[in-house]
Amino acid sequence: MPTIRVDGPPIKNLDRKRRMVKLFAESAAEAYGMDKGHIVVLIRENAPENVGIGGELLVDRKQK
Repeated sequence: MPTIRVDGPPIKNLDRKRRMVKLFAESAAEAYGMDKGHIVVLIRENAPENVGIGGELLVDRKQK
C-alpha cells in the first residue's frame, strides 16, 4: 500500500483536513492506477515551537 506522509502546521478545521486526505488519496490512486482504498495518508502536525528553520524556531520568526 502506498503511504503518503504530510508534515506541516496543525489544521484545525476538520473538513479541510478531510478534503486534503481525500485529494491526496485520489491523486495517488490515479498515479498508481489503483483504488484509493489502498492509499494510506498520515498527517503529522507540528506546532511552530517544534519547527526550526535556519537555526530559529518558527514561533520566534512570527514574533518579528
